[in-house]
Amino acid sequence: MKRALKFLFPGSPSEAFPSLLILFLRIAFGLLFFSHGIAKMSEFDILITSFPDPLGVGKTLSLSLVIFAEVFCSVAFIAGALFRLCLIPMIFTMVMAFFVIHGNEPFAVKETAMMYLLLFILLFVTGPGKYSVDAMIRRAIV
Repeated sequence: MKRALKFLFPGSPSEAFPSLLILFLRIAFGLLFFSHGIAKMSEFDILITSFPDPLGVGKTLSLSLVIFAEVFCSVAFIAGALFRLCLIPMIFTMVMAFFVIHGNEPFAVKETAMMYLLLFILLFVTGPGKYSVDAMIRRAIV
């Protein structure tokens, strides 16, 4: 009976299972997002000719900002270091991809951007969990 109640009414994210789930999500989706950035980085010279510039800052800077979000912020996301701060460019990138870059395209084209966006917003709210660099820093400070 206690197991059923714990399942129906889980504790806070400071408990082990929710934090392990958050760790799994950080690693899995961080690596997936990272792989998108590595692909863009390796094809930088090719992509620069056709990459969209939704902010009007130039194709080179736009592509560089996306690579920053997808590569460097993903590494911090996986480690849980400056977690919420690194999620801001990741969320912004997916907002731009979903609403601006692929805004007029069928949902199937922009579905991946929406999945990343929803997950990143959810994790922004929950925080990195207790298995993260941020949690280690918090424990050292307090």
